[in-house]
Amino acid sequence: MKKILLSIAVVSSAFAFAQKKEIAAAVKAVDAGDVATTNSQIAAAETAMGDKTYLVEPAVLEQYYYAKGMSLIKSGKNAEGAAYLAKMSDLGKNKIYTGRDSSKNKVYFVGKSEADKSGIQGLKEETYTPSMVSKIGGTINPLIEKANKTAMEAYTAKNYAVAAPKFKEVYDLLKAGGNDNKQYLYYAGLNYALAEQKAPAIQVYNELIDSGYTGIQTTYSAKNKKSGELEALDKVSWDLNKKLGATSEYTDFKIETSPSIEKELYETNAALLIENNQYDDALVLIEKGLKKFPSNAKLSELQGTAYYKSGKMDQFVANLKTQIEKNPNDATNWYNLGVLQSKDPNTEKDAIASYKRAVEIKPDMAQAWQNLTYVTMGDDAKAIDDYNAAKKAGKTDLANKIIEARRARLAAALPYAEKWYETDQQNIDAVSLLKGLYMSNKKEAKFQEFKAKEAAMQAGKK
Repeated sequence: MKKILLSIAVVSSAFAFAQKKEIAAAVKAVDAGDVATTNSQIAAAETAMGDKTYLVEPAVLEQYYYAKGMSLIKSGKNAEGAAYLAKMSDLGKNKIYTGRDSSKNKVYFVGKSEADKSGIQGLKEETYTPSMVSKIGGTINPLIEKANKTAMEAYTAKNYAVAAPKFKEVYDLLKAGGNDNKQYLYYAGLNYALAEQKAPAIQVYNELIDSGYTGIQTTYSAKNKKSGELEALDKVSWDLNKKLGATSEYTDFKIETSPSIEKELYETNAALLIENNQYDDALVLIEKGLKKFPSNAKLSELQGTAYYKSGKMDQFVANLKTQIEKNPNDATNWYNLGVLQSKDPNTEKDAIASYKRAVEIKPDMAQAWQNLTYVTMGDDAKAIDDYNAAKKAGKTDLANKIIEARRARLAAALPYAEKWYETDQQNIDAVSLLKGLYMSNKKEAKFQEFKAKEAAMQAGKK
């Protein structure tokens, strides 16, 4: 007997038919309230397709999302169910990219980003209109009301960890019903951030940014002639009543537009990514944000932080200089630039100039006075070692030059150390250093004064 060889296309066709049959059975079961049968049919379909949902045609995929989502909701897993039902809406809002993969399987990618990730060339762009949304209204409407109430109560009580997933649930349920109100998704992201749950917060903010959400909302209102109260109207009603003029039941027509929060989305998400040690992701996002908002000081500052924390020091210095050009009166940027310049002996003079600029802008910046003191002093331990080595070698002239240069540096550092102490009088390091500098500069009275201060501070620590 000859063996029968099935082509890949025939196998793929049989695979797709089995999925359709199982998913159709799951839809029938969930509509009948038979959750157990629904779950078994869904499990069989998922075993076959795995994560390759792109092999499932949109009509069947919508049925799968419907059956899966409704089954989860009927099992009391509202948030999970809402997330699946929301995917039904995505099928209608995104283009479907169709074609065949290298194994000749028919593929259906939802959205351009998924199509691009596949690397498959020559995909055809199509559209799909979901047909099952009308079946879920009666189920999701009371769930929306309940979830929103829980979310608002939790937010008011500052229980952000509870509020966040509930706002996400409201968003998904509304989206499943055809109302993609991203304001609730924003509320979810905000509450995740407030709850210090960085990973889900980042995921939500990424989704908002990628979708182009700005938070701008336009509201239409007019005063009811009978009640005298200002009422919110939908745009169609507002336009119609305004055109009616004096015969309208309304007057004082107003349009109000809320400001954009797009910059806030970029700033918050960049900060979250940095806090979550995702420096490269933060830099990609910041670069994208600066293209839209090139003069945004916060994003530039976060870019510098990301460069610094990721060890990209050349980029960090360049970023600092750019920020200083944009805002020459930012003491912190001058201070940070001084810190980096002081690490290279060739740019120590530049560091001194940067620190001086920082304290000129902010005279009470103790750290800048401290660093200015030390960079002016130089490596004092090395100077003493060099002096002793020269003296031991009988190089008297060299030894004298070394000690004279040291005295000059210590004299130059003294006024900076005094300013450091003036801005941070409880710092024992400042007191100890000043004691030594007064001794080196032969200021006996001051030496004795700060010697006593040091002793008192040391005694206070015991």
